[in-house]
Amino acid sequence: MSLRTGPGPVRPREPDDAPPPAPAGLRAALRRRQGPLAAAAFLLLLVSGWHLMSLALDSLLVPGADDIAAEIARLVADPGFYADLGVTFQRVALGFALAFAAALAVGIAMGRSPLARRFFEPAVLIGLTVPGLVWALLCVIWFGVDLINPVMAVALSSAPALTLSIHQGTRTTDPQLLEMAHVYRFSAADRLRHLWLPSLAPALFGGARLGLSLAWKVIVLVEIFGMSSGVGSSINREFAAQNVAGVLAWTALFALVMAALEYGVLQGLENRAARWRKVAAV
Repeated sequence: MSLRTGPGPVRPREPDDAPPPAPAGLRAALRRRQGPLAAAAFLLLLVSGWHLMSLALDSLLVPGADDIAAEIARLVADPGFYADLGVTFQRVALGFALAFAAALAVGIAMGRSPLARRFFEPAVLIGLTVPGLVWALLCVIWFGVDLINPVMAVALSSAPALTLSIHQGTRTTDPQLLEMAHVYRFSAADRLRHLWLPSLAPALFGGARLGLSLAWKVIVLVEIFGMSSGVGSSINREFAAQNVAGVLAWTALFALVMAALEYGVLQGLENRAARWRKVAAV
């Protein structure tokens, strides 16, 4: 048997002045900064593109970014802006709470019982296909200008998407957890608190995002057609005055508030709800 005595593969030497690798904490901090920087870059590109388009068209129907910024400053300084925003938030919160309670019960029942799934499937399908404008008009016709009008419109538009998401999440729940709850004779309240809500957290937050996006659109339509207060009513007044910059300013402020809720509230709650999954993975 012969032994190989020749030289092995030669690795290139790294230069002595090569920078040391970044610490793990620094790399994590840089990754955290990438999200806000990317969002800021998109907003800057959007505003710049809009302003260039307004300069090219030179039309009152396409106001420049400076005109919209002036309208935003006017609205922020007006106490009525916060009053209208608070009224809209109250209506959305009540309607979404009603939709969440109904969707949680129906979605879990559909995931656990084939009979319940077949019974509620047509209602969910109809709810998903009916446009939000139709719900807004029907609720204005049925309930007039009472508080139940926007609340029911938000609930009817949000509940189907929430129900479908919860139903799909229920079907992916670990059967061993269900068996454990049965063996230990969990009450309905304990199952909801310790089993369904933690295991359905991803489906709940995914459905909540979709349901809230539908709710914001419907509530504005309801307030435009049948209410005298709220964000939609204010947008309608700006439209009646042919103030396009005012309409866009209300839209931009409303979008900023929704983004603040998404990044400041929903994502924080989602990370907190998913903490047990990270602990279990370790």
